[in-house]
Amino acid sequence: MAPGGLFWWIGAGVLVVLELTSGTFYLLMIAIGFVAAALAHIAGANADMQFAVAAVVALAAVVLLRRSRFGRRKREHASRNPDVNMDIGQTLSVPAWQARKARVIYRGAAWDVELADGEPEDAQSYEIRELRGSSLVVVASRSSPA
Repeated sequence: MAPGGLFWWIGAGVLVVLELTSGTFYLLMIAIGFVAAALAHIAGANADMQFAVAAVVALAAVVLLRRSRFGRRKREHASRNPDVNMDIGQTLSVPAWQARKARVIYRGAAWDVELADGEPEDAQSYEIRELRGSSLVVVASRSSPA
């Protein structure tokens, strides 16, 4: 049985709703293929042509998405990712450095702190950029100390 135009429109609608729950844009690209197939149905194309149009348009849309900035997620290492580690981006004070290393009290515990390459030792406060083992790697901060 040949799919009718309603099949393609309902399929596109279901894919858009599923896309809203996933947030990846890929289901939206496939939904665009379904809409193209619905338009092919309106233009009088047979079922084989409708499926071919859906597949080609969806594939082209997915390829274009992958090549765009929206298709490439910047994968950040967990030690530097603020979504993984709540300490990234927090500020702290370092009273004294010894060979670009220090020991400070942060969140009620003693931590080893390392100064990132190229950063000055005379800043008022520092921002945590990375956790390296049990050490906080910091950079000079423009904001006030925590």
